Amino acid sequence: MKSLSNRLRAVPGWRWFPIATAVFWLAGAPLSMVSTASAADEPDLIFRRSTVFKFLTPNDKLATYGIDDPEVEGVACHFTVPEKGGVTGWLGLAEQVSDVSLACRQIAPIRFKSKMAQGDDMFRQSRSLFFKKMQIVRGCDAKRNVLVYMVYSDRLIDGSPKNSTSSVPVMPWGGSDTIQKCGDFISG
Repeated sequence: MKSLSNRLRAVPGWRWFPIATAVFWLAGAPLSMVSTASAADEPDLIFRRSTVFKFLTPNDKLATYGIDDPEVEGVACHFTVPEKGGVTGWLGLAEQVSDVSLACRQIAPIRFKSKMAQGDDMFRQSRSLFFKKMQIVRGCDAKRNVLVYMVYSDRLIDGSPKNSTSSVPVMPWGGSDTIQKCGDFISG
């Protein structure tokens, strides 16, 4: 029986195999240590639903997550993202598609924790091994006193025009009649 090294020699380009393996593991290890969330904490998984059956590997799924806005107390967002299954999805090598839906709502009295810029990141998550990320950004429609959230994905070279927007009117909550104006908390 042939040894592994003899079997590899029969494959064209076999000399590059150990080098490619080392580069893959050295490049992948630091990336796995990087947090995917930058603005907010990790989202809470609400549920997953299989959409495509894969034999002997994980199915393609839709996953719904919930996250609180870290800068605006009293606002929560839920988003649904497709998650690739199969071997590449299982290994974390699949590039995820850009279809993401978003819904944000007032869940308590709204209080702004600090000043923020229009289009600030509320949440950011990697959607591929390299370069592609999904972002939820926030802005303020000062005329209507409405917080506006948008989700989109981008890459280093080109992004995706696919996006979703959700609005949260700043309203009184419970017995409180005091309403903060989001325009007062926009900087620049």
